Amino acid sequence: MNIIGVIPARYHSTRLPFKLIRKIGGKTILQWVWEAASRAHSLDHLIIACDDVKIKEVALEFGAEVMMTSPKHNSGTDRIAEAVRDIDAKIVINIQADEPFLHYSLVDSLAQEMLGNDGLVMATAKKKIEDNSQIDNPSIVKVVCDRNNYALYFSRFPIPYLRDKDIAGAYYKHIGIYAYTKDFLFMFKNLPHSELEAAEKLEQLRVLEAGYKIRVIETKFDSHGVDTEADLAAAEIIMAQRESSAAKI
Repeated sequence: MNIIGVIPARYHSTRLPFKLIRKIGGKTILQWVWEAASRAHSLDHLIIACDDVKIKEVALEFGAEVMMTSPKHNSGTDRIAEAVRDIDAKIVINIQADEPFLHYSLVDSLAQEMLGNDGLVMATAKKKIEDNSQIDNPSIVKVVCDRNNYALYFSRFPIPYLRDKDIAGAYYKHIGIYAYTKDFLFMFKNLPHSELEAAEKLEQLRVLEAGYKIRVIETKFDSHGVDTEADLAAAEIIMAQRESSAAKI
């Protein structure tokens, strides 16, 4: 097996209780993610790694393969590591469970990036920010990259900072999907937590602070994570608009 996709699914959520089984357009958020990821051509295997039987029951109803994992994990990375520990795979793709508008092609693009570059241990994605209100929003993580498309830094702060306001600059939103070699996943999991990670509350900064590189591919598909009631309401509107557009075709 070359590539496995894992959707880490935690039942409890502080800001939006039980969010993964909340519904948008008649389907749970988790089901939307599963269905999108299932359309990816590159995955040899796709599982939901969950921590509660309530998630398992919902996932089995829509036909997902489910693996129960410890409820004590502090991050999705730790949960994924447990899920794939005994599975023979070269590449692991971490698919966020609260991104109902995930486009399957992003999964394929990350898989191709990993398979096509020897020595690459981790990759993620970015999208150019077109809505200026996102630039100062700390919930929208920004990323800056070098000329070879490796991440220089991720931040909740607007980066780069445009000191001279008459200089045009582009901002890029980090899309929270990750691909790693299986070997690096376990190395990442065991890295000591870093100061930058603690400051920004961004797990990927642990990788950069330890001296490893993260390739960043650009996508045209935006993400709309659901973390609050307001996010859920916005997602309902987006879904209704998409269904209306599809009906007109």
